[in-house]
Amino acid sequence: MPHDHSHSHDHTHSHSHGIGGHHHAPTNFGRTFAIATALNVALVAAQFGFGLWANSLALIADAGHNLSDVMGLILAWVAFAVARWRPSSGYTYQLGAASILAALANGLLLVAAVAVIGYEAIERFAAPQPVASGTVMLLAALGVVVNGASAWMLSHGSKSDLNMHGAFLHMVADAAVSVAVIAAGFGIWLTGWQWLDPAVSLLISAVILVGTWRLLRDSLRLALNAAPREIDPTVVRGYLQGLPEVQGVHDLHIWAMSTTENALTAHLVTPAGHPGDAFLHRLAHELEHRFGIGHCTVQVETADKGTCETACDANARR
Repeated sequence: MPHDHSHSHDHTHSHSHGIGGHHHAPTNFGRTFAIATALNVALVAAQFGFGLWANSLALIADAGHNLSDVMGLILAWVAFAVARWRPSSGYTYQLGAASILAALANGLLLVAAVAVIGYEAIERFAAPQPVASGTVMLLAALGVVVNGASAWMLSHGSKSDLNMHGAFLHMVADAAVSVAVIAAGFGIWLTGWQWLDPAVSLLISAVILVGTWRLLRDSLRLALNAAPREIDPTVVRGYLQGLPEVQGVHDLHIWAMSTTENALTAHLVTPAGHPGDAFLHRLAHELEHRFGIGHCTVQVETADKGTCETACDANARR
C-alpha cells in the first residue's frame, strides 16, 4: 500500500512501521503431528487391507477417510515447518501463508474423497455384496481407538490454529464414522442386510462434507486476504477511533499472514500532534491481546482527516 505523501500542505506525517510487530513463530506441533500421522498410516493400511478381504466398502471408505486425514496432517506438518523458515529478500513475511494453502488443499482433498466414496456406494446399492461383518467391527473399533487418541493429542492446538483445528475435526469425525461402521457391521451380522454397508458409506460422505465446510470456507477466506473470521474489522475500527488521541481512521486492512498470525495496517489521524512512542506501544499491546493481531504497522498523520484521505486517493489514482 505505498503512498507518496509529499504535498504542498504544511503537515507532519509521522510513520511508525512495525510498531508492536510481535512475531510469534508457530507453535511447534511437530511431535504431535508425527505421532498422529504414524498411528493413522498404520490404521489406513490395516483398514484398507482388511476392507478388501472382508469385501466392505464402508471399511474401505473409512480407510479412505483416514488416508485423507493422513495427507492433511502431512500438509499441515510441512506448512508449520515451512512457516518457520527465516524471511528472505523475496519472502519478507516468511512462508507462513503456506499453512493457509495447506488448509485449503486439505479441504479440497476431502471433497474429492467424498465423490469417490459416494459413487462406489451408489453402485453397491444396485448390486449388494456379502460382507465379513466380524472383521468390519474389529477394524472399525481399532479406528475409534486410534482416532480418539489422535484427536486428544491435537485438541491442545485446535483452538489457536486453523490447520490444527482441521486435523482435530478430522480425527473426531473419523472416530464417529468408525462407530457408525461398527453399527453397520453389527447390523449386517444380526440381520444379513448387506445394503447397510453402502448406506454407512454414504453417511461417511455426509460426515466428511459437514466437517469440511468450515475448513474450506475459512481457508478460502484467508487465501483471499479477507479478515480472519474471529476478527471483526468494524469492532477494530471502533476501538481505534475511540482512542482519545485519534480523530479518524482510514486505510484499515486486516489479514492473516498464516493460520496462526494476523497483521494490520492503518492510518491514524491525530491533529493534536504525534501521540508518542508510549501510545504506539500501548496500541500494539491492545491490538494483540484484544484481537489477536500480533503484527501491526501504523501510520500517524497529524493533518486533518479530509486532507489525508484526499492525498491518499489522489496518489492511489497515479
